Amino acid sequence: MNTKLFFKSLFLFFFCFAIGNAQEILTLENAVKIALENNFEIKIAANNLKIDQANVAIGNAGMLPSISALVTDNNSIQNTNQTRSDGTEINLKNAENNNLNYGVGLDWTIFDGLKMFAKYDQLKELQKMGDAQLKLTIINKISNVNSVYYDLVQQQQQLTDLDSTIVISQKRLEFTKNRYTIGKGSKLDMLNAQVDLNTDLGNLLKQKQTYSNTKTLLNQLLARNLKADFKVSQVINVDRKLQFDELMALAEKQNPELEIQIINKKVSELQLKQVKGERYPTIKLNTGYNFNDTNSSLGFTTQSSARGLNYGFTASLNLFDGNAQNRNEKIASMQVDNSTLAIEQQKTILNSELTIAFQTYTINLSLIDLEINNVDISKQNLQITAEKFRIGTITSVEFRAAQLNYINAKIRLSNAQFQAKLSEITLRELAGNLNF
Repeated sequence: MNTKLFFKSLFLFFFCFAIGNAQEILTLENAVKIALENNFEIKIAANNLKIDQANVAIGNAGMLPSISALVTDNNSIQNTNQTRSDGTEINLKNAENNNLNYGVGLDWTIFDGLKMFAKYDQLKELQKMGDAQLKLTIINKISNVNSVYYDLVQQQQQLTDLDSTIVISQKRLEFTKNRYTIGKGSKLDMLNAQVDLNTDLGNLLKQKQTYSNTKTLLNQLLARNLKADFKVSQVINVDRKLQFDELMALAEKQNPELEIQIINKKVSELQLKQVKGERYPTIKLNTGYNFNDTNSSLGFTTQSSARGLNYGFTASLNLFDGNAQNRNEKIASMQVDNSTLAIEQQKTILNSELTIAFQTYTINLSLIDLEINNVDISKQNLQITAEKFRIGTITSVEFRAAQLNYINAKIRLSNAQFQAKLSEITLRELAGNLNF
């Protein structure tokens, strides 16, 4: 067996495999686009933001008056017996009485210790929090899509590597069979080659199952048909230019989890303002225009009607409430303190996660360089070993070891690239600049 012919067969197999398995190529950009359009959690977060936006209204903060219409109609039918002070007796059967009252009233709180203004500002901060939570949901989903997508790229590369090792194992089995047939090889070598080929076929089947399961997981993230078939890109490109200081500066400005904690502190401060507003008087204006119509079968006045404007104001001030005001202010103040501590805690967590992720990132970059070198060395070793195996100067077991070294080096390179990409995704996610 000629070594050049051996590897030409291998390359021919790769070409045929690629042509014979043409499928839809799902790019990462398209996967992210589909996720943003379809993902259920993103849709829920977007609807929650719309709710927060709708709540930002001066009426919801209590700044506008309330106007109501009132209609009251009371009727009665009675049998009445009366004896008046002058001795006169009156007996009426089925005496009808009617009282109709209707009108429009207005109530307006014009001062409540500035609570309404703090409430309005709080509603705006809650809208900002909803926006940050939507951003966090989007970033998390994009991160998940990126991770699963590049996992598929890695698995696809490993499928190709396993396919190549099967080609090598088939050529090895064919070679050992030919040698055994002409009496230059042993049956043991042929059996070992058959066992190794079966092992490679089993590994390929397991990898195909893992690959299929991961495709289903990605389809789930994209909220589309779970059986939709596709292929992903062939390479994993890792950005090698990330800098820790730049990432940390970005994270402090736009990390959504930190942003939520900062907004939460503002919400707590505005809540404290509202509680303190209870110490001031509340002044309300009221006015209305009412109509009244009364009909009675019995009495000095059998019919009366009235209409007119009424107006006034109400002022109230809490003088003593069992120290509830002091207690509520202390609780609200402690909530502000807790939100301040939560910000510092989130900064510490963020710094720690960034540091760990960046260390992992730099180590994985070094592993990529190391495994690239290992692939080159193991490939040369396999070529030399194949030639020696062809001429019979080494055993089948030694050839198998060289074969495994080459395939394992390629798999380790693929894994190192994937792990480095995961580190990059994590760093960008923490920095809040994972591209949408």
